[in-house]
Amino acid sequence: MFDAFNKRDIIALQSFLSEELEFYHDLGGVTNYNQNIEAFKKTFANDRKLRRELVSMEVNPIKDFGAVQTGVHRFYVTEKGQKEKLSSEAKFVNLWQNKNSVWKITRIISYGHRENLE
Repeated sequence: MFDAFNKRDIIALQSFLSEELEFYHDLGGVTNYNQNIEAFKKTFANDRKLRRELVSMEVNPIKDFGAVQTGVHRFYVTEKGQKEKLSSEAKFVNLWQNKNSVWKITRIISYGHRENLE
């Protein structure tokens, strides 16, 4: 998923997300699948490049459903003509559902954002 984001591959990114997605963001509020896909498209069309980096992660099973993934990630930004710099860090929780052997994220919680770290 990180690779799809970093490559701006909207098709691959969509394949990880359930159409029933609920995304809870401490700074941005609650959004759904369609709102997130549109936000990704807008972000990917921008000259300002974002790169997402995994800092730490833990995954635990949820019986008869899937798994919960928790971790910390960082975002790096590259403005046109400038060097990449660390932009923010946050914690995340992804709730993965395994349905018919297909894994999709149904809920995302992104919180504890620390902005403008450099």
